[in-house]
Amino acid sequence: MNIELWWIGKTNFPYLKEGTAIYEKRLKKYGPFKIIELADVKFGSKLSKQELKQKEGKEVLKKLNKKDFLILLDENGKAHNSIEFAKRIGQLKMNGPAKVIFLIGGAYGFSDEMYNRANQKISLSKMTFSHQMIRLFFIEQLYRANTIINKEPYHHS
Repeated sequence: MNIELWWIGKTNFPYLKEGTAIYEKRLKKYGPFKIIELADVKFGSKLSKQELKQKEGKEVLKKLNKKDFLILLDENGKAHNSIEFAKRIGQLKMNGPAKVIFLIGGAYGFSDEMYNRANQKISLSKMTFSHQMIRLFFIEQLYRANTIINKEPYHHS
């Protein structure tokens, strides 16, 4: 199974880029993984929140294939602890689609079209984090899930 992490816009903070790069490198040992950074919408600051979400959604939908399994990282999604998340990743690896895409939306979240296209929504916390910080938090959790699946000594219960 190929796993991809997509996000909208550049990561502005060097510490987030560095942390993300560390976990991206670590994840490669568990199978195909890549990060896709989608460009910000041009003139997005001149748009309303709703218009911006619509334009971001259209750009994402253009890049998806019908068979891609899309999981939105969304505050209203299902919350998992690390063990539960590892089980879910294990299930997807065993019985899932050829490609799973985890998508982090822009600063204002997702359009209705994105919610309709999504196969699943997951939440990392009841708290709200910046869409840039979630990049690092999620990739670390994906790494942690793989170490749990492989019974490696990273996660402490």
